[in-house]
Amino acid sequence: MKWASTNADSLLADLDLPPAAYRALLKLRGRSEPGGRIAMDQATLGKLLGLSRPSVNAALRELELAKIVKKVRNGVYQINPMLAGHNSPEDAVAAVKAMPKADRLDNKNYVLNYHRAIAAYQDQLAEQRDKRAAAAAAKKASAAKRRGSLHAVG
Repeated sequence: MKWASTNADSLLADLDLPPAAYRALLKLRGRSEPGGRIAMDQATLGKLLGLSRPSVNAALRELELAKIVKKVRNGVYQINPMLAGHNSPEDAVAAVKAMPKADRLDNKNYVLNYHRAIAAYQDQLAEQRDKRAAAAAAKKASAAKRRGSLHAVG
């Protein structure tokens, strides 16, 4: 039997996760080892959920921003100890006590911090889009300037 240190249902409802992220979490929790470690690549998770790899990538990113799932390395993830299944209540308590306070899901600002992380990520994406657009505009202007300076030789 697996023991979890917290009831995740109420917490997850407050986050308002996208459906794909919630489904990915449930699948990962169901297939994880005691302690929350799971070895599964994105392609496999996508196949299990009937999602494309980009959709799985986005779902996992949401879970990482929420500090629910952490990528250990390619194909290996760690479920937050407060949501992971454990072999005994003692193992669950020890895992939670070993956690950094910033990763704890019972922090009174947890949901607010999640929404801040999402907003910061969206800002980062917008900044990257703006930089790409500026670089493309500069390249286009440079090409137009070169075309304007070409002379007919004859």
